[in-house]
Formats: sequence, C-alpha cells, structure tokens
Amino acid sequence: MRLTLLGTSSGKSGCPALYATDRGTYVVQGKRVTDREAIADLVGLQDDEFYVEVPAHLLTFARKPE
Repeated sequence: MRLTLLGTSSGKSGCPALYATDRGTYVVQGKRVTDREAIADLVGLQDDEFYVEVPAHLLTFARKPE
C-alpha cells in the first residue's frame, strides 16, 4: 500500500494527518484513544483494528484520491 498525504494540521510534527491510499481508502494518523469509557463505546472492534482521535477540521482534507 502506498500513502499520499492529503493534509495535516500539526505543522511539522505529522500528527494529526490524513492520507489517501492507492487502494481507494484513507489512513488517519492521530493520538491513541486511552479513555476506557470511550473505548467501551466502540462497536464491533476486531483484533486487527485500532482507534485514534483526530480533530474534526482534519476531515476538510478528505477527498477522492486522484
């Protein structure tokens, strides 16, 4: 899988960031969620899945990969 950076609101630290993949999907880079109550609210979390938190304005970078 190859990633293309769509945008970041962090300046140069890299987090949070949004990437498009060459598979028509997205990868989100953010802070690990550690709040137990929030984790308990996740639905259907599989062993190979993870969760990160990003600010809402990061999604302004979301667009279809070219």
